[in-house]
Amino acid sequence: MPEIRIVRLPHGEGLPLPARATEGAAGFDLASAEEGELAPMERRLFATGFAIAIPPGFEVQLRPRSGLALREGLTLPNTPATIDSDYRGELKVALVNLGPEPVTITRGMRIAQMLVAKVEPASFREVESLPPTDRGAGGFGSTGH
Repeated sequence: MPEIRIVRLPHGEGLPLPARATEGAAGFDLASAEEGELAPMERRLFATGFAIAIPPGFEVQLRPRSGLALREGLTLPNTPATIDSDYRGELKVALVNLGPEPVTITRGMRIAQMLVAKVEPASFREVESLPPTDRGAGGFGSTGH
């Protein structure tokens, strides 16, 4: 299990550390360190009050919380958002309100979930052609409707 070091920033005082809601949960809930209101279709960054050190070979992905997405229309415009292992700044969550009503974000409100994922190194080799498959170049609904 990778260990992620975390620094609580001054405006993160009193906020919970990222935590899984249940033992089987994949994501660690992130709380907002600030308050604000998002109008319909408005996007904004919300601070979490924490900075982390992700081990080499891993990334952190930020994803929406399903309940907020369903009830409020609140999601991440760049989901999943990737936090690279060499980033040391504050974790911030870009939120967008896709719902018809304004959404109020309160300090301590769980606004996103964070997943830890292994990153596999890869290299690219330029070739003249690619090996064939049954699917070929078909995409965007080509395998069924």
